Amino acid sequence: MILGLGNDLLDVRRITPLYERHQQRFLDRVYTPLEQEYAFRQKDPIRRLALRFAAKEACAKALGLGLRSGIKMIDMEIRAEENRKPYLTLHNLALQIMHEKTPNGFLSQLDLALSDEPPYVMATVIFSCIRNLPY
Repeated sequence: MILGLGNDLLDVRRITPLYERHQQRFLDRVYTPLEQEYAFRQKDPIRRLALRFAAKEACAKALGLGLRSGIKMIDMEIRAEENRKPYLTLHNLALQIMHEKTPNGFLSQLDLALSDEPPYVMATVIFSCIRNLPY
C-alpha cells in the first residue's frame, strides 16, 4: 500500500552558491558525515550533494510534510548499497513520523530513485507499507 509519494527536481547550480557562501556550516546542516565523505570522494561533489538534497526534499514530501514541519535535513540520510543502489535511512523526528504514519500490523518501506541530466537532478521517493505476516 502506497502511503506517500515525493518528487523533487533541482538545478545543481543552486547548490554551488550555498556551499561557497556557508561551506562547512551548510554541509553540517544538510548532510550527515557519511554523505559528506561520499560526495567529496567523487569526481563531481556538488552534483552528488545536489542529488542528496533533492532526495531529502522528496522524502519529506513522501512523508506528507514539508521541511518546515520540524524534520531536519540530516534526519534523512542517503546511502548506497555495494552495487551503488541508493537507499534512505531515517533518524530522529523523520523516523518517528514514518512509524506514526505506518498502520499497525504493517512494515514501512522507502524506495528511492535518483536521476540526473546536467544541470538538473531529480529524486523520487515512494513511502509504502506491507502487511507484517508471521511466517
